[in-house]
Amino acid sequence: MSSDNMPELTPEQLAAIEREYDPEMAFRQTGKGLAMFITAVLVAMSIYHFYAAGFGLVRELLHRGIHLSFVLGLVFLLFSWRKSGANKLAPPAWYRFGGVTVIDIILSVLAVGASLYLPLLPPEVVSERVGNPSQGDIFMGTALLVLVLEAARRSVGPTLPIIAMIFIAFAIFGPYAPGALKHGGTSWLGLINHLYMTNQGIYGVAIGVMAQYVFLFILFGVLATRIGLGQLFIDIAMVIAGRYSGGPAKVAIFSSAFMGTISGSSIANTVTTGALTIPAMKKVGYPAHFAGAVEATSSTGGQITPPILGAAAFIMVEYLEIPLRDVLAAALFPAMLHYFGIFTMVHLEAKKLGLRGLKAEELPKMGIVLKQHWLSIIPLGILVYLIMSGRTPDFAAVYGIIACVVVGVLNPVNRLTITDLWNTLAAGAKNTLAVGAAAACVGIIVGVVTLTGVGFRLGYVVVQTATDIGQNISTIYPFSYFTVGQWALFVSLILIAFSCIIMGAGIPTTATYIILVAVAAPALAVLQVQPLVSHFFVFYYGVLADITPPVALAAYAAAGIAGSNPFKTGNTAFRLGIAKALVPFVFVYSPSLLLVADGFTWQAFFVTLVGAILGIGSMGTAFAGYFIAPLTKPERWWIALTSLLFIAPGLATMGVGLVLLLPIILLQIKRRTALTAA
Repeated sequence: MSSDNMPELTPEQLAAIEREYDPEMAFRQTGKGLAMFITAVLVAMSIYHFYAAGFGLVRELLHRGIHLSFVLGLVFLLFSWRKSGANKLAPPAWYRFGGVTVIDIILSVLAVGASLYLPLLPPEVVSERVGNPSQGDIFMGTALLVLVLEAARRSVGPTLPIIAMIFIAFAIFGPYAPGALKHGGTSWLGLINHLYMTNQGIYGVAIGVMAQYVFLFILFGVLATRIGLGQLFIDIAMVIAGRYSGGPAKVAIFSSAFMGTISGSSIANTVTTGALTIPAMKKVGYPAHFAGAVEATSSTGGQITPPILGAAAFIMVEYLEIPLRDVLAAALFPAMLHYFGIFTMVHLEAKKLGLRGLKAEELPKMGIVLKQHWLSIIPLGILVYLIMSGRTPDFAAVYGIIACVVVGVLNPVNRLTITDLWNTLAAGAKNTLAVGAAAACVGIIVGVVTLTGVGFRLGYVVVQTATDIGQNISTIYPFSYFTVGQWALFVSLILIAFSCIIMGAGIPTTATYIILVAVAAPALAVLQVQPLVSHFFVFYYGVLADITPPVALAAYAAAGIAGSNPFKTGNTAFRLGIAKALVPFVFVYSPSLLLVADGFTWQAFFVTLVGAILGIGSMGTAFAGYFIAPLTKPERWWIALTSLLFIAPGLATMGVGLVLLLPIILLQIKRRTALTAA
């Protein structure tokens, strides 16, 4: 691209925007000496995880404890008490050391001790104390519980720890809960025993997956970006889509889809690619809020794009006990439909506004791009090959990391020096701290769910409510096409979808998914929805929170780059991401779209895929207000309602939808002919 299309904001300003809208990146400045110490610890964290996954044999509880000690110890050093002071080095005072208060240093040391206290005990001693913890166990467990809540508040915001505290209160005051949620309650000793002494709480699946898989994949993503893979993705996207009408917006879609393969954060993806694409979109004529919305919606698509899925893929592997390649296969076509929906609306918006593509001199040359960066694709190829060949995720990640280092050393364009490697290892570990603290906090929530059975209780409440609504609808409309059971499923999906969006507001993707699986998925299980399908349903709606006002963090970060109204940008982003809201309903009613779901047939898959494409394309046309000519308001409503027939699986409904759209198509041809003649 030419210099005219380069970012309008400096790297420092972009970093400030990311810190403002992404609490996970709001690191405070420290003194030089302490900064060197923290960097050394971060590098040690990366080396330890690489060693443990590739060559070491560390028992499960100890591995999780070491990971948690790194995370909590560093969180208290890198995240300050107040967000407003996150990036300001306060004047020297007796209670500060290198910009960090003595209290934070004490909390850091206590967090390390509390994290390692139980894992360092002999396994047989731990087994004996489960159910009968000592006073020391209760003290350390209480300390760790409080420290985890505070670490999560500092690193990901107050929403998640508040939810955790509500669950803790529910566990203790269960006898006073209303209706079906009422239970016998538990004592503080019983709560700490379950959350601290067993693998059902803080040391549970959530922190285990972070330690075993997620850390390595985040490190891989940072290394891959450093050796030039991110730039390769952006340049290839420019070559593929830049020349067409409204080219920069289409570049944003492709580049964000590519970046999603190595990025686990929608906000980081938004800032990385948006620094280039948003100014370019504004230059060719897109409104600022639309430019920001395109980038935000495309970047959240990275959370549902294989092979990382915002780290949720590895949780699915643990919960569903299926190979990672099956999870990735299931995620493929729903992700493609999400990007198809954005592309449709972006293209129609460009046609409606009469926007141009980029000129030849503004585009990179494919030959030069491949010559400079082709080596950087090798690590990703190795990673994907190993996963698809059935290797474990950590095995694939280890060899992907090794490949990144080798390519970085050999590649003359983005050569990786010892200093670069040191800094990249530190940066990779730093990027895992917030999600690690969130995972520990989620462990508290999941622990309460397993202790009280609240997930099944909530599932019962949701299904019963939906059934009552279905019965009322059937009574009011006795000739309704749907049965009470079908209405119950549909209403349950609506209720769960709204709950997922609310629960996901301001919480990292992986944490959101784990909570929703524990709380919302049981309701779908009662309705006999396949586990794989229910997991993907709650996951999709949890991710949708990143572009759903009033807490659309990815959209607000994009608005900061675009200089647009954040709320308007968020509303537009939600409109552009409507496919992400429709697709989960598609694969609930036709699981064949997920490829590996039970009952898969190629016929059902193709019918569902074609129907989804027609439905999403029609809905995008209605939102854009343009097909081959402008649409009137009644025509837009007609198309929007008709598009729902395509979403419903079946050739009959698809045929009805096409018949209903035929008059609109004929009117559009007539209107287009008149406009051309004029």
